Amino acid sequence: MNVISPSRPGRQLPRAPFYCPVPSAVHPSAEALNDMTVRWMLQQSLDTDDHQRRRLALCDFGGLTASTMPYGQLEPLTLMARFHAVLFSLDDGVCDEAYVTADTLAQETSRIMRAIEAPTVQQPDESPHAAALRSLRLQLERYASRQQLRRWTDAMRVYTSGLVWEAAWRRNPDLPSLNDYVTLWMRAIGMAPSTAMIEIVAGHSVPDHDVEDPRVRALTEITWTLVSWDNDLYSRNKELLRADDNLNLVDVLCQELDCDPHHALQEAVEMRDRVMVLFLRLREQVMREAEGGLRRYVQGLGQFVRGHLDWASTCPRYSVPSTSEGSADDGWWKQRPADDSFEPLPLPTISWWWDQLAVSNRATSG
Repeated sequence: MNVISPSRPGRQLPRAPFYCPVPSAVHPSAEALNDMTVRWMLQQSLDTDDHQRRRLALCDFGGLTASTMPYGQLEPLTLMARFHAVLFSLDDGVCDEAYVTADTLAQETSRIMRAIEAPTVQQPDESPHAAALRSLRLQLERYASRQQLRRWTDAMRVYTSGLVWEAAWRRNPDLPSLNDYVTLWMRAIGMAPSTAMIEIVAGHSVPDHDVEDPRVRALTEITWTLVSWDNDLYSRNKELLRADDNLNLVDVLCQELDCDPHHALQEAVEMRDRVMVLFLRLREQVMREAEGGLRRYVQGLGQFVRGHLDWASTCPRYSVPSTSEGSADDGWWKQRPADDSFEPLPLPTISWWWDQLAVSNRATSG
């Protein structure tokens, strides 16, 4: 496990405000959605520890789902909220805080994937998480086309492969390179299957050729990355207090740049804001041509980024002491990015995103 010494200066960092000029929205059934999800989660016996069950019950899965997907019918939204509950339980109880080895997690995620690939038959020694995901996969058939089910299943492979990679680093005394960490975390955050749910929840379909358009692929990966980096920025204090864990963008930057955590936080915010600026410009470019399902999908990506931050700003899960002052209301948002450059970040894993900007767009940014 990667740990950070309690005596290390800058252990707790001030909260960094977020730049995200996407309008806020929330589904009106947020409270009912959360109540139903918590009851379902407890019935699944995903966690045996009473303290962990109480922590999960306070995560506001209904609020997260209602803020990131404020559209669609209650039934598929309910499946999305349940999916969030399983992922959070898997993250806390099996991945982050159980110090699981990569080989053990590879076995569990392989069983999970088989339960999703062949959901009609219960496998021997099925874990509670595999059973819950198998059930959700079967229920998805009521709302998703074969094409959408295939995409969601493929997205689950992206997610589970990221979990195994993450587990390998959690048993390593060192930290990954920044380039590897960015790749790892966009996969392990669970955003691939979440964005695959957008069209299912919204009740529309996006053709394969649109989803596979490099510009749309870039927007999708940017969404995964923004959510993963935003999570790092607001959850670092919680992770240090609860698990003494520094597998985090800020601490990876400390290693990469050989700098103190406060300087690394500034660098992380600038990186994050530059990606946010790229997302807004590339989204604008795609929306000029997008119609029907693609248009709604791209809008859904922006809503996920914004809704995730709206949820995190009030979620008790992340209410831990910090060196900042004031409330979430007066310190969570900012009006301008720390870096509005359209130059690619020097990271091979994501630099291709900037190649998708039209020449005219890049020229007007100068």
